[in-house]
Amino acid sequence: MTALREILLYLHLTGFALLLGGAVAQYLSGKIRINQAMIWGAGAQLVTGIALGVSLSESDRPDGAWFAVKALVALMIFAMTFFSRKRETVNQGHFLAIVGLTLANAAVAVFWH
Repeated sequence: MTALREILLYLHLTGFALLLGGAVAQYLSGKIRINQAMIWGAGAQLVTGIALGVSLSESDRPDGAWFAVKALVALMIFAMTFFSRKRETVNQGHFLAIVGLTLANAAVAVFWH
């Protein structure tokens, strides 16, 4: 079970890197839109995050409120990227909200124990 957890955690962190890195690269390019790295990263975060939460033993399972907050924020990020993926440009506030929620979700993971 430890190997599975480590693989899922690795994929979860890779999803974070894709999501945030894709967003920063897109923002710096001057054309604010949702790119493939952001969509794949958001999807990876959502799927691997849920898998991490349900694959752990009873003693290692996270707090229910913590898991619910993380899952809800990840679902919001995924919806905001997925349903905006075909737009030529995205509203700057919408785009920055994706980045802010991504960073907030990482902060919940690190600081809420």
